[in-house]
Amino acid sequence: MKLLTADAYVDGVRAGDRAVLARAITLVESGHPRHQALAQEVLTRLLPHTGGSRRVGISGVPGVGKSTFIDALGMHLVGAGRRVAVLAIDPSSTVSGGSILGDKTRMARLSREEAAYIRPSPSSGTLGGVARKTRETLLLCEAAGFDVVLVETVGVGQSETVVADMVDFYLVLMLAGAGDELQGIKRGILEVADMLVVNKADGDNQTKAERARAELRAALHLMRPGSEPEVTTCSALQNLGIDRLWTSVEAQLGKREASGVLTRRRTEQQIGWMWAMVQDGLRAALHANPTVAALVPTLEAEVRAGRATPTSAALRVLGAFLPESRA
Repeated sequence: MKLLTADAYVDGVRAGDRAVLARAITLVESGHPRHQALAQEVLTRLLPHTGGSRRVGISGVPGVGKSTFIDALGMHLVGAGRRVAVLAIDPSSTVSGGSILGDKTRMARLSREEAAYIRPSPSSGTLGGVARKTRETLLLCEAAGFDVVLVETVGVGQSETVVADMVDFYLVLMLAGAGDELQGIKRGILEVADMLVVNKADGDNQTKAERARAELRAALHLMRPGSEPEVTTCSALQNLGIDRLWTSVEAQLGKREASGVLTRRRTEQQIGWMWAMVQDGLRAALHANPTVAALVPTLEAEVRAGRATPTSAALRVLGAFLPESRA
């Protein structure tokens, strides 16, 4: 890809130039070492202009209508004078590596708004339902002046809670009428969720939604006594309950901001991010090590044949990568 200068990226993002913002996001998503060096320079210079948004993660069970919900919520926010960025993380195709679902096409109204910016990104196999560079993309959107950033994750899964470590507020969408209301949602998500929302609470489904809300509240009372998240209902399709829901989100974030909890949470997230990057760097260095690369086929063959345990093979890989560890 054709690169801009660091000045051009910084000035363009600060001016809210959507084309430059898109190119800056592509830059930080690149794995090329030269691109990464430039990306870090750009991010470092933009860092003083970040941190001014409401960061909200949104997950949900399959079929819950995440994109429809975000479209409705985004339109409500734009109507209230907010500038909204949506980081829509799609599952990745195992063939092309690109996004499968194309979330942007499913947020038809919001995608036409000048005060909104939607960036679909493939998850590229990253655990946690988020793209590898979601944190950097979030900072770029804040530097571009977006004061609400919504992170839509791939779905609910065992590692989905990773998104909770990069947002201020974690909202989980639920469906009613699916039998066991906790089916398909992991306990770990319920432990970190800040709000549960039963969507599609309209028409004949409204009574079921209220029943699901009551059951979820009872379950959370047992699971998280004294710290239960709010459980509410809405209909994204009918635009019912969206304004009430966002008012509650803002009220909760306002309290955390006033008490200093929000600042502390973001600081801890930064430290966690640092160590996550260290782990990514070590993993990349391990796979790029020629001694390790030469050893791996033999070790894999031995493990498959039952001549070596996975643990002993792993120790040999680490010994080849870190010779001092064998001492």
